[in-house]
Amino acid sequence: MTDYDVLRVFCAPNGGYGNELGVVRDGTVLPETGRRQELAAELGFSETVFVDDPERGVVDIYTPTLRLPFAGHPCVGAAWLLDVPELVTPAGVVGARLDGEFTWIEARPEWAPPRTLRQYATVAEVEALEVPAKGERSGVGVPPDEVSEWVYAWAWQDEAAGRVRARAFPGRDDGIDEDEATGAAALLLTGRLGRALNITQGAGSQILTAPQPGGWVEIGGRVRLER
Repeated sequence: MTDYDVLRVFCAPNGGYGNELGVVRDGTVLPETGRRQELAAELGFSETVFVDDPERGVVDIYTPTLRLPFAGHPCVGAAWLLDVPELVTPAGVVGARLDGEFTWIEARPEWAPPRTLRQYATVAEVEALEVPAKGERSGVGVPPDEVSEWVYAWAWQDEAAGRVRARAFPGRDDGIDEDEATGAAALLLTGRLGRALNITQGAGSQILTAPQPGGWVEIGGRVRLER
């Protein structure tokens, strides 16, 4: 088995929750795209990162079913682990910085994969949503002929303070029922709303965002080494 670390990214203030991330620190041991995809599927994390150059921050990101040019929580986790000023992804160069307990990256909303951002009227509605049944993919609250969406369900918890409650349903094609913390979706939501957000996602993960000049968005969170 290829050696890998497990991080939890976007942890709560008490260090709990967060989205697990697999990181292969020495990507050269598994250079073939097909074999990387196989390992990502075997590990079963929402994303697995292969580090191809730790000094330059060159990374390669996979879900259990596909390769991604960019993803939020893998970049935050890799930035924390490598402690570099930037990461190089197929989508572009991602700025990175450590600020006390938080690790921040700077990226562009257009780098994020397509997501359906579905607003609900109340937090209770978001929390009551059920994971789509097997075969539906991600049809949360929509007819069966419209279930191909990757849904980011959200509601204002405190609009004046920018606090959001969210849950993410990637669809069965990603091999994940519900994503605990999704940086790319938070990036898209921040780009749409044009304001800083404090997002509680999944069971209790925390994602912070802040719009930056020129269409960039910072995404920040706590990272813990699981093993």
